[in-house]
Amino acid sequence: MSRTFPRSFLLACIGLFAALAAPAAASPAAVSGAEVEVAGSVHLERDGRPGRGKGEAGLAGVAVSNGRDLVRTDAQGRYRIAAVPGDAVFVVKPGGYRFVAGADGLPAFWRRIEAEGDGPVHADFGLQADGRGGQPSVFEVLLFADTQVKGARDIDYYRRDLVDPLGRPQAALGVTLGDLVDDEVGLYPQLNAVTAQLGVPWFHLPGNHDLDPDAAGDGDSLRTWKASYGPDTYALEQGAAAFVFLDDVIAQPGQAPGYVGGLREDQFLFLENYLRQLPRERLLVLGMHIPLFDTGGRPTFRAADRARLFALLRDRPRLLLLSGHSHNQQHYRHGAADGWQGAQALHEYNVGAACGAFWSGAADAQGIPDASMSDGTPNGSALLTVHGDGSYALAWRPARPPADDPAFTATMALHAPKVLRRGAYPAWGGYANVFMGEADTRVEYRIDGGEWQPMRRVERADPRLLLENVADDLAPALRGYDRSPEAVPSTHLWRGALPTGLEAGLHAVEVRAFDRWQGEARASTGYRLEEASE
Repeated sequence: MSRTFPRSFLLACIGLFAALAAPAAASPAAVSGAEVEVAGSVHLERDGRPGRGKGEAGLAGVAVSNGRDLVRTDAQGRYRIAAVPGDAVFVVKPGGYRFVAGADGLPAFWRRIEAEGDGPVHADFGLQADGRGGQPSVFEVLLFADTQVKGARDIDYYRRDLVDPLGRPQAALGVTLGDLVDDEVGLYPQLNAVTAQLGVPWFHLPGNHDLDPDAAGDGDSLRTWKASYGPDTYALEQGAAAFVFLDDVIAQPGQAPGYVGGLREDQFLFLENYLRQLPRERLLVLGMHIPLFDTGGRPTFRAADRARLFALLRDRPRLLLLSGHSHNQQHYRHGAADGWQGAQALHEYNVGAACGAFWSGAADAQGIPDASMSDGTPNGSALLTVHGDGSYALAWRPARPPADDPAFTATMALHAPKVLRRGAYPAWGGYANVFMGEADTRVEYRIDGGEWQPMRRVERADPRLLLENVADDLAPALRGYDRSPEAVPSTHLWRGALPTGLEAGLHAVEVRAFDRWQGEARASTGYRLEEASE
């Protein structure tokens, strides 16, 4: 049955088509080669076969892009756009639809353009109603960062540790924020086959470990990646949010370092054109690999590119940045000191790695490595929930938290000494690593059900990971293929002094943390006081 569109929607589409149909001024990429015309349609897919079949109605007002310019489909779903051979022409998915899955199980939303004689290149795209009842008021997005597999063994870890436990989630879409592989770009098909098992429309961004090793420069650094995943910069819309995914890795072959964070001129052109037609009040989520904040005590993202991006985003009230790359987890609030001039701090969520610390650490009974990150965060995935009013919530999901350990929950992990001398100076503390904690997170503890007391945020190594480091040091043989990472100061660690003036025996320690999105969460552990003679 063909879809009937409201008159207001069609009028809006006609207006947008008139504004956007004319190509923008030629970008640097456009003048590097002879342009070809691309023509085709966007239609409502019904028969499940490639191409537009008989009776498959065209969809009006859908944006199509060559990575720089945008046009809108007309009332019959038709479009025309200029492209340079080698471009990926793609559809900006409107809310309420999903892309048809390709042979690899990934969304078929792009077409690599090659010259085909004198006529225009033809490219049709199919969209299906997403089956979620139109525009749902709430939807979920699965977030992976740095799956970073380097062989069949790591792909097996990825499947058993992350994908299998998730089952068939009800998320509207998923995204991997770069470093799909660990320099082994030939692994993309095997990795995709596992990801497709989730049954979720999955999108990808490149990272610095996805670059072709023989690249001569940034321009040819993603040949293999683009053959599998298409455009490295694109957008899609779902519910109350718009997503823009940006390749922010500038390859610098032969230099040290071999890459830097930044954006190209054609990416800024696409972003400017897309934002020009995006309602200002809509939640805008930008996904990238390298964080916008500098790390390691040196500039890791080009300052001029960051300033230009911030200027484009400054007047938008609803923003969220997503990044990966660090193999740690933190929330960064950009302010005036970072060059951000918006009305409120700009929230960047630096998502923890799916592979943790590169699939390292001692293996468990199933043969899967511990994979904790160097800040003590367990490996896993994140969940973004978007509400109908454009607000959002975030949660971290450890890959496989133990089911029977009250000191290690999906929200936090606790550490306390097993035994202390009764009457000793109370210089020893219990620790809570609150995985999604920020500087203003309220974390409290109590002993034996007494009064709640505040814990103090500290930036130091997680003792739980320090124990793994020591165990690796003292082991007479390797405990795993690669040992756990060296513990570094964590940005989400809290400490509370353990009292020693209580009665001898066991004492219960309970911790509660108040997450800004998930509310109150609790975990518990304990310690024992012993009498000691002179």
